[in-house]
Amino acid sequence: MRIRRSLLPTLLLLGALPTCSLFAQQNAAPHLEKRGAATQLIVDGKPFLILGGELHNSSSSSLDYMKPIWPALAGMHLNTVVTPLSWELIEPTEGKYDFTLVDDLLDQARQQHLRIVFLWLASWKNGMSSYAPVWVKQDTHRFPRVVENVAEAEVLSPMAKATQDADARAFAATMQHIKEADSRDHTVLMMQVENEVGVLGDTRDHSDAANRAFASAVPAELTHYLAAHHDALYPGLRALWEANGSKTSGTWAEVFGDTDRADEIFMAWHYARFIQAVTAAGQAADNIPMYVNTWLAGDDATPGNYPSGGPEPWVVDIWKAAGSAIDVYSPDLYDPNFALWCKRYHRPDNPLFMPETRGGSAGAANVFYALGEHAAFGFSPFAIESEIDPKGDLANSYGLLAGLSPLVAQHQADGTIHGFLLNREHPSVDLNLGGYTLHVTLDEIFGSHAETGYGLIMATGPDEFLGAGEGFRVDFTARSGKRAGIASVDEGIFNDDGQWIPGRRLNGDENDQGKGWRFDPRQSNIEKVKLYRFE
Repeated sequence: MRIRRSLLPTLLLLGALPTCSLFAQQNAAPHLEKRGAATQLIVDGKPFLILGGELHNSSSSSLDYMKPIWPALAGMHLNTVVTPLSWELIEPTEGKYDFTLVDDLLDQARQQHLRIVFLWLASWKNGMSSYAPVWVKQDTHRFPRVVENVAEAEVLSPMAKATQDADARAFAATMQHIKEADSRDHTVLMMQVENEVGVLGDTRDHSDAANRAFASAVPAELTHYLAAHHDALYPGLRALWEANGSKTSGTWAEVFGDTDRADEIFMAWHYARFIQAVTAAGQAADNIPMYVNTWLAGDDATPGNYPSGGPEPWVVDIWKAAGSAIDVYSPDLYDPNFALWCKRYHRPDNPLFMPETRGGSAGAANVFYALGEHAAFGFSPFAIESEIDPKGDLANSYGLLAGLSPLVAQHQADGTIHGFLLNREHPSVDLNLGGYTLHVTLDEIFGSHAETGYGLIMATGPDEFLGAGEGFRVDFTARSGKRAGIASVDEGIFNDDGQWIPGRRLNGDENDQGKGWRFDPRQSNIEKVKLYRFE
């Protein structure tokens, strides 16, 4: 066959297009992407589930301290380490940046094939300003402080444009360096901007600048946002706004009432404007996902007893009205009612990422619920180096989920997965999945009762399910047609290539002679069940 010489370059280019497209996809920066029913973190062209752990606040400031920790964390099946990166170490002298620590941490992580999420500890950390550089702390005129209870606190005020600009410049410089140092490897997956911000000790900043702003009109862009998103607003915020007449103009007290909640909303707006600007500056340099975290309050707690103005569930809409640079709002979740707070943060416009939470046996269970029930793309217990144990509960859960991750991500997108947490106060749950009602209960056999149970279940095909966890059993009711029985139960694992390696056939006592699909309360496990239909 003859091909005209003039057509050869075109044909060669067309033939290379799929390869070029795949290369571009794999080399794209980590990003969030809506895939089916879930918003997922995409890394090197594929969904990535963060099985992480957050270090203590100061651990990563010393490379020698970190050297033995990296391999120990890898041995617990972590794939990501969440670690602070402080402004004071990046810019010890104004305008002079030192990225040695960044480069060396990237190098240490890569040696263990681990990824990183950096926490930008800058103007605030836990409502305080301890990680700001000394040259910022000393200049109280250029970088003014919050006034609490008539006294100036050693906390930077979000009202100061000079502070915002200095923070943003340092963050942008850091992100530019990360882009230059990490564009090929994609070791850095995300950035947290600041940490648990808000006024502690008072309901709001009472500096002169803040008082003037509080007595002024609420910005029109905020009230317009509330009006445009009225039906989707968090119920508590909508109720407060409506109780004060749903006004679209007026002072903060006039629009939201002369209450502590108005103070909190006012602070939320100003922290959000500040941090949205810092985030946008960083994204302009390296557009990877950015999130903020939250020190959670009790429902009846008074602002100031927790950081007033941080993105609590009832003021996330205020933060969203202030800008769009922040990709995710995340809870630092230590409350025992884990499911409640997951529901509050998993919104149609906010995927769930758990950057700081309890580890141990609680974390080992909660990770299944977060990934299975709320399509979370990441989970990270705090103080992870304090619970290094390759045979511990968290390591066991991460070991199971490491092989399951591609399948979990697929079923998150398909909407064919559920997670659950069971205990004596909440011993059962019904799930609709794959044409069946799954009645999931605490395991019970031969007079033995599990005290707790947890897991996730995926519908993997017609009359076929895959589950992981411990301490529960499942009974199946067909939603239409013939009755269902258990044909077989097989335990197994997934190898590094994602292939299912079957183990024992569990069709005896292990499945209660075919009466139920059981998961032993003594150890977490992965099992497949196949059903049959009969009259």
